[in-house]
Amino acid sequence: MTINVYTEQTPNPATMKFMVNKLLINGSEDFATKESAEHSPFAKELFKFNFVSGVFFASNFVTVTKTDDAEWADIEAILKEFVKGAVESELKIKEATAEEAPAFEGSETEIKIQQILHDYVRPAVEQDGGAITYKSFDEGVVTVELRGSCSGCPSSTITLKSGIQNLLQRMVPEVTEVVSEAL
Repeated sequence: MTINVYTEQTPNPATMKFMVNKLLINGSEDFATKESAEHSPFAKELFKFNFVSGVFFASNFVTVTKTDDAEWADIEAILKEFVKGAVESELKIKEATAEEAPAFEGSETEIKIQQILHDYVRPAVEQDGGAITYKSFDEGVVTVELRGSCSGCPSSTITLKSGIQNLLQRMVPEVTEVVSEAL
């Protein structure tokens, strides 16, 4: 199979989405630091580029966050070629572990919130090169964690309040607010 790689901008100007015509991973993996990539051969190799400050994988793409001193015009082709080679050589994203379906826990309301985030919000956030993780529900407040290109993105507050909060308030009347936990 010939691997094709194309890029997409994300709402976060510091990140670029490198799409491939092959499924890379079921779910997602976020490596916000070089140290966190210890068990990911693919991410570890990306962090060897001094202009890479974050790596995020989901389905058929890898999102790379660049350092402030790098320009996409200078590094995009380099990263595109690297991603192509890494996928062709089947460089592993993470060391083998048992894949499991999402296990939702908590009260009936918490399970409903987690299901909505998984079914409706997660796919939309992944389209922008990010990921969302449910953290807690307490006295009407849902706490989530935004990762990948969503972490530090200028428009993530709008996404959180206008998109996710409105959706959850419509579908789960007990929800009064959605907040994001800082990494």
